[in-house]
Amino acid sequence: MAKEEVALLGGGCFWCIEAVYAQVKGVKSAVSGYAGGPGADPDYRSVCSGTTGHAEVVEITFDPDIISFSEILDIFWVIHDPTTLNQQGADRGTQYRSVIYYQDAAQQESAEASIAEQQKVLRDTIVTERSPAPTFYTAEEYHQDYYALNSSQGYCQAVIAPKIQKFMTKFSDRVV
Repeated sequence: MAKEEVALLGGGCFWCIEAVYAQVKGVKSAVSGYAGGPGADPDYRSVCSGTTGHAEVVEITFDPDIISFSEILDIFWVIHDPTTLNQQGADRGTQYRSVIYYQDAAQQESAEASIAEQQKVLRDTIVTERSPAPTFYTAEEYHQDYYALNSSQGYCQAVIAPKIQKFMTKFSDRVV
């Protein structure tokens, strides 16, 4: 039986993060959802209000024999801006914050080391939240595989497609 680990990441709209990681070798699933707020069972409308404390995140299940957590993070830094607080492009609010929810001490250590390396090459300060993984709530069905099902939609073309292209250019050896 293949090994499995989970990464829980947020970096703006979950459609963007999910669309990229769905194309990464070694990733078994990328599921859009919510995490980080105190309330149970959040939904899209409440999270978008910015009052729940939840972030839009993606639960990435991966095979660590094929891709490491550190390599998952290498991709993460390329597909979003970790220096903008509560914002990615035109998406603004705490629900769009940059966040790494680590599963254990090894992921925490890897995240801190990765951030330290990234900070060496970035002019602005990384504001990515790092916290133990909270409860993950799967987003509504219509959010799952959004890019794959709606790639011609305006937001997909203007925001998601360039992130996928950036990933494919920089990590061509990681594309499924």
